[in-house]
Amino acid sequence: MDTELEDADLQPRVHPLKLFDLAASQQRYLYACAPMVRYSKLAFRQTVHHFGTDLCWTPMILAKEFNRSAVARDSDLTISTSTTTSSIPEPPTIAQFGSNSPAELARAASLAAPAVNGVDLNCGCPQSWACAETLGAALMERRELVRDMVVAARSRLASDGWAVGLEASKEEPRKGRSVSVKIRVHRDLRRTMDFITTVLGEGGSGEGTGGRNIDWLTIHPRTRSTPSSTPIDMEALEVLTETFGDRVPILVSGDVFTLASLPYTSHLLSPQPTFTTSSSSNNTNNNSSSSPAEPLPTGQPLRHLPKLRGLMSARALLANPALFAGHETCPWAAVDVFMSRAARAPLPLKLAVHHLSEMCGPGFGPDRSALLGKRDRVRLNELGNWVDVVDFMDEVRGERGGVVRLA
Repeated sequence: MDTELEDADLQPRVHPLKLFDLAASQQRYLYACAPMVRYSKLAFRQTVHHFGTDLCWTPMILAKEFNRSAVARDSDLTISTSTTTSSIPEPPTIAQFGSNSPAELARAASLAAPAVNGVDLNCGCPQSWACAETLGAALMERRELVRDMVVAARSRLASDGWAVGLEASKEEPRKGRSVSVKIRVHRDLRRTMDFITTVLGEGGSGEGTGGRNIDWLTIHPRTRSTPSSTPIDMEALEVLTETFGDRVPILVSGDVFTLASLPYTSHLLSPQPTFTTSSSSNNTNNNSSSSPAEPLPTGQPLRHLPKLRGLMSARALLANPALFAGHETCPWAAVDVFMSRAARAPLPLKLAVHHLSEMCGPGFGPDRSALLGKRDRVRLNELGNWVDVVDFMDEVRGERGGVVRLA
């Protein structure tokens, strides 16, 4: 990443809150791609953006290393420097940081701001190494520190000349930058409500950003110790969106497998979601960390969440980058787009092959059909160079005319 980026044509041009407004005007949720270790690289972000994802997160970046190492900045934050109309643009991107220091987060935000639309603080990573360093979900026990970090980041961005907050960005659209937080929940939901109240600040009401400390909030309604095979806590999500949804836009992360199988309803969903019963799905792997959470029993009413503003997906988008375009399973077109993007924004071979294997697998929605069978996916993962990968994809798609080479 070129930390200078003095060429204004390379700088992001839209404040993310405007994307929330655009989605609402279209009577839909804002669609977001979650931060995923190793996987949220440029080629994949461009692919999901091609299929309707509004806002993409980078993998979590350690702010301390980002600040001190140009190598870390170049490897952790990959961006597009294309400016021509025929090139592939940089999707609206949020740089997510892991930090436990107001000064470190503020400096990282300053370094990243020319290249991204906003910065996000990770307060949800449950991995033991992160929590041992007071990063990720460990920050859910340090609400005052989190408040101080986002305040420091906003102050630094403002002092650098960026328009922080939607109202400020209206005068200088190209300068608009956001600050946000991604959290999990506590077993005692009152502690989560205290956390949000503290981080949001006294000004968390009214129009625009209303003087609040964050532009939006992403909630993963699981505790630090809850496995992903357990359904999200719908009661917690309902209480939190009802309590804070008028004060700050809220996205949900977790169990977004298809638009038709969400465990809640909203005026922003059309058609309303439906469920496949656990008895009819015959899925015996629901306790696996790679399997979707078990759906609610048929007949159980879905909760209505009128104040939820956006959906964030991770595993399901990895398997189906066209999820937010309404595809129940991954189409071959998504494979074509990804291979084209990876040719322009190269990835390590094994990482790219893993992406292809996920896309060609059964996915996480009720429809478990796959583009390739297990034997073909095993063959794909055994390939040792890009020429063999392209030849193999041409071979398995021979009857469909091979891989489509996109301009």
